Amino acid sequence: MSSNVPENSQGFWSRVFHLYYDGFRSMTVGKTLWLIIAIKLFIFFGIIKLLFFPNFLSTKCDTEQEKTEYVRQQLVNR
Repeated sequence: MSSNVPENSQGFWSRVFHLYYDGFRSMTVGKTLWLIIAIKLFIFFGIIKLLFFPNFLSTKCDTEQEKTEYVRQQLVNR
């Protein structure tokens, strides 16, 4: 009695990995585009975060207990 699965079949995740691996390996222009995308994501999430989202609680409180109390007061008062 034999199974319906061919002997040389691979698992789903293995096939997906090899699909992307072979695709990225043979890219020429795509590698440059992915590098540009990575740089843009770094700018969006790294530099922009530092400029527009400072650590507000560090300027108001020194210890974790003070930070906890400050957040609790702000939530209750609103």
